[in-house]
Amino acid sequence: MKFKMIHENFNVADLDVSLAFYEKALGLKEVRRKPAKDGSHILVYLANEETDFELELTWLRDHPQKYDLGEEKFHLAFRTDDFEAAHALHEEMGCIAFENHDMGIYFITDPDGYWLEILPPRD
Repeated sequence: MKFKMIHENFNVADLDVSLAFYEKALGLKEVRRKPAKDGSHILVYLANEETDFELELTWLRDHPQKYDLGEEKFHLAFRTDDFEAAHALHEEMGCIAFENHDMGIYFITDPDGYWLEILPPRD
């Protein structure tokens, strides 16, 4: 039996702000949208041409506040082909939350506080 990872879900308070962040910070674009018929929620799937893995953003009408992420001990990781340019962009955006210079990585946070790890190209 085999399993293939297909998406990760993040719940977001402001869908438009999150969509703009993910496009600017990571080049992720909306590939499909599934609004509930009653307007109670919207699912938006983001992807890029590098992988078929998707990020699902869920907006809930009755939950406009940011989510309690607990101790924030989880993250989603992205490898970039241009680490220096990515770092400069994220520094300009003011979204770098933590840098580990010894490991050569850093983390950014999205508008809801989710941590996203940025890794350099593999040698």
